[in-house]
Parts: sequence; structure tokens; C-alpha cells
Amino acid sequence: MLARRPPRRHREPASEDRSCRTRGPTASMNSVSHPFPATPRRRRPAIRMIVTALAVMILGPFALAGCTPSTEPPSLPPGSVYDHDAAGENSRAEPVPTGGTAGAVTRPLTEAGWFCAQVRTNADGRALWCRIGHRDQANTVYPQVAQFLLDHDDRLAWAWFPLAEQPVDQRRGDQVADAAAPALAAIWSDTGDRVRQEINDFDRDLRNGPVRRSDEIPRTAWRDEHADYSHSAINGLVVTARDASVRRWPFGAEHYATTMSAAVDDLRAGGYDCAYPPQENCNRSQSNGYFRVTLRDDQIVSARFGIGSLIESGRQRHLLSEEFPHGLTFLTEAVRGPVTERIEQARRSGTGFAGIVAGTVVIIDADRGAVDADDLVAYFDIQIGVPLAATLPV
Repeated sequence: MLARRPPRRHREPASEDRSCRTRGPTASMNSVSHPFPATPRRRRPAIRMIVTALAVMILGPFALAGCTPSTEPPSLPPGSVYDHDAAGENSRAEPVPTGGTAGAVTRPLTEAGWFCAQVRTNADGRALWCRIGHRDQANTVYPQVAQFLLDHDDRLAWAWFPLAEQPVDQRRGDQVADAAAPALAAIWSDTGDRVRQEINDFDRDLRNGPVRRSDEIPRTAWRDEHADYSHSAINGLVVTARDASVRRWPFGAEHYATTMSAAVDDLRAGGYDCAYPPQENCNRSQSNGYFRVTLRDDQIVSARFGIGSLIESGRQRHLLSEEFPHGLTFLTEAVRGPVTERIEQARRSGTGFAGIVAGTVVIIDADRGAVDADDLVAYFDIQIGVPLAATLPV
């Protein structure tokens, strides 16, 4: 039987004390990304709800006396960073350079088993994306990512360490600290211990503090000579460097992806129920499959989908053409063939993959089912391309 899934600048002088920790209700509007509606899949990636109006900051019981905090957390994404025409956009993914700031901040992650890539660049900066898939005892994969933005002088300008999509064997705050502390300490040596301490204190206060209103989003903020930091129970840790910035953030995707309006008819031909526009989520009830995209206007930036697989007597009985009768037409011709073959390799072997194929980030999480001799049943969650930095989903 085919594997099925049952029914997430004002700068102060360097000599002054910049420590400031706050708690209170905050939220941010994401004007670029498009959260997906719920689907009936059990292991559907958990999409954090974006609050649609900024709440007024109320100083919480944990605010320090004499501290004047910002009235709202850093927005995701920062204002206007994607409101620009193409500026030398390059969406061909590459391995992260081994030297410089890029190599320094990602090396602790890759040594811990993360996959990292330079996913897009433009005239002003370059975006790095790292990802690891945590597995629980039931073999369920819970992705965790980290994002970095470097300026044209190879300085870290911005970083984001979102919470893992679901908790696994530890608190999600621990996972954020385990990623952020060594990555940031690689370029700012005095930062790692402070990051761990602030996140640990935040988690302790969150567990032991007084009951909050239902609309209150707990957060803490601090600063040092390198950056401003904001950690919340919704967004995880956002880091904004004090001496570097990128005015126009990279947004390219044309190397590997087509447009949703051009792809939607082929998805419908494969049995997907798509109502685009406005929805950017398609479902295929015959196989409990899904297809989701993030967009910039009509341009596909990333795609995630789930497919089943069935090998009997060494032959693939469930063809990819059942879901995609015209092929993966949401991909450009330059990458369609190599990416399709990489997916088929995973389906034949029942194993996952995380890497770069023809200049395109490809992530395949394999959920293997019953195995009997040469027979194999598996379900695959596949991601092609990477969403824009500071947008949801990650």
C-alpha cells in the first residue's frame, strides 16, 4: 500500500551600559510571507500565527527599574528591505564560503550536523540559510533553521534563530541557544555566554512567572557593543548588528522557480485542489498529499510538498507523474531534470537528502514505513528553494 499520512537607530556610546531586559505583549506583521492554512496531515509543519496588529507594550513584572525599552520588537522582516527593484539578484545557491564571516558563523552549525548554504545574493548583501531535522522516537522530523544576512563588506548585519517547528527532546529555547550561542561567539567572542544566560533566564521566568493575559507575547531584549537582541516566545532570537546593515535584501528565485500562475494548472491536472489566487496551499486528497509555496508577488520563492512512494520487486509502483503528470513545472527547465532525478534517487533508496542540486537547495525528509525484503513504503516531505530571510514559514 502506498505510504499515506493521516489527518507551524539610535546608537549609544560604547562606554555606556546597554543591558536592557523586558517582558511584555508584542507582535509583528510579516508583509512578505504568506502563512499556509492548516491541512489534515499529522506531521504538517507547524505554522506560527502572525499577529495582525501591533499591541501596545505594557512593562511586565520582569522589567528592570530605570530601563526604557523599545515599544515593539524588531519587525519581521525589517521595514522596506524588500521594497526595491532587482539589484543584481542572484538566486543560484552555493556552498557557504569556508573563510570570512560566513564560514565562521556557520562552521559551529555544520560541525553539529546542520546543512548550510548561501542561498541568494544581490548588490548589497548575501543571505545564508542553515537547517537541521530533529527526529523524535517516532521518527518524526521537526526542522530547525538559522538565517544570516551579511553586508557587502562581509560583516554580519542580521541573524534570526527561529524556534524549532515542534519541541523534541528538549525545550525549544535550549535549541535556539544551542544554535545561536556558538554561531555568534565565532565572530563576537564575548556573546555566546550572554545569549545562553538571557535565553535561560527568559525560559525560567516564563515557566515560573505569573499568569499572563492571553494576548500577551512574552519577550526579552538586550544589547551589547555588537548588536541588539530580541528573543520572544513566538519568533525566537532576532539579532540586529549595530555597525552593519543591508538596505536592499536579496529576493531572487528566478534561477530555480517559475510563477504560481504558470504552475497551478499542472498541479490541478495531477489531482491537487488549488484555489490560486488567493490560496498558496494545494491539497491532494487521493494520496493525502500537499503542495505549498512562498511567493514574492507571483514568483515562487520556495515550494514544499509531500509524496508517497512504493517499491515492489525492485520497481517503483507509484510514479511521480501521478502527482505531477507534466513534471515539476514549478521549477525552471535548467534545474527540473537534476532535481527530479535527485527526488527519484531518494524514492528508490528510501533515504533523505539535504544539499544543493543544480544551484538549488533541495531538502528531502524520508519517513520509511514497512520494509519486507526488497519492498519499501515511504513518505517524503520535500522542500525546494528557501523562503526569503525574515519571512514565515522558514
